[in-house]
Amino acid sequence: MFDEILGLPVHPLLVHAAVVLTPLLALLSVGYAVLPRFRAKLDWILVLAAVGAPVAVYVAKESGESFERNLFAGHPSPAVSAHEGFANPLLFSTAALGVVALLLVFAARRWPKAAGAALSAASVVLAVVACYYVVRAGHSGATAVWGG
Repeated sequence: MFDEILGLPVHPLLVHAAVVLTPLLALLSVGYAVLPRFRAKLDWILVLAAVGAPVAVYVAKESGESFERNLFAGHPSPAVSAHEGFANPLLFSTAALGVVALLLVFAARRWPKAAGAALSAASVVLAVVACYYVVRAGHSGATAVWGG
């Protein structure tokens, strides 16, 4: 399922969705958390990013595993192994940020301010963590392919 699209490997084609959507989710989450006056304008785009970014990271992870099996038959280079090591932390942090962002949108309208403040703080922390892992995964992937 995650092998090819029209004869081309899925991972290099779709990995950029994760590289773009994860920082976008982080930026929108932080904006939503620290700029309450813009929340009405950010609601739906944040919800879309909160769903889209974890899905994109999941597809990148699964397609990367398939790509690695097809290219290296289970014996990847150390650079590819280092790159692969960032997949799960990136997926977990992006998924956690997505869940917190969805809860934050819901809480902004229905829950007490203390819950919103806690979710805001969590979203800022998770945004930093997700951005860290997307940069590390992207850089290690580029290094594995292009050297450096």
